[in-house]
Amino acid sequence: MASSSDNHKSNNTALLVIDMQKDFILPDGLMRVDGGQSIVPKVINAVEFARRRGILVVREHDLLGRDVELFRQHLYSGEKAGPTSKGSDGAELVDGLVIKEGDYKVVKTRFSAFFATHLNSFLKTAGINSLVVIGVQTPNCIRQTVFDAVALDYKNVTVIVDATAAATPDGLNSSDSAWKLIDN
Repeated sequence: MASSSDNHKSNNTALLVIDMQKDFILPDGLMRVDGGQSIVPKVINAVEFARRRGILVVREHDLLGRDVELFRQHLYSGEKAGPTSKGSDGAELVDGLVIKEGDYKVVKTRFSAFFATHLNSFLKTAGINSLVVIGVQTPNCIRQTVFDAVALDYKNVTVIVDATAAATPDGLNSSDSAWKLIDN
């Protein structure tokens, strides 16, 4: 995916890296996902492989939580930064994962990377018709992004299960059959 001599299919493929921020990955993260730390090397390797088509999708919220889902608003008291609050340490990418020139960053406030963002128009304008998705939290953000990608008519949507993590092992295992159906 990284050079112009690669096949035509890979030139139409983008890698979406979902929510690989400190609040989701580190042991003291406000929204820590079990298994998140173990996938960091795999995510970094996938990003390096796909560098020219890497789309880093991060979750970032208003300091007061005015843009979060209703069920999470209690986490934003105003006394301290809530999970992935803009400008907080927890909103930073996990160590080893950096945005480089040529990468594209999308800030989302909901589970899906497509909801109320310009990701779809950016990808379609770039000629992208296939997606590979990695990161955290499988039953929520990854699943919703994948389902929306299918609804938006991306030709191929693939999840690298070894480079994803869920808050519980059941959350990851319960989605295996869904990924088999979506990897068209």
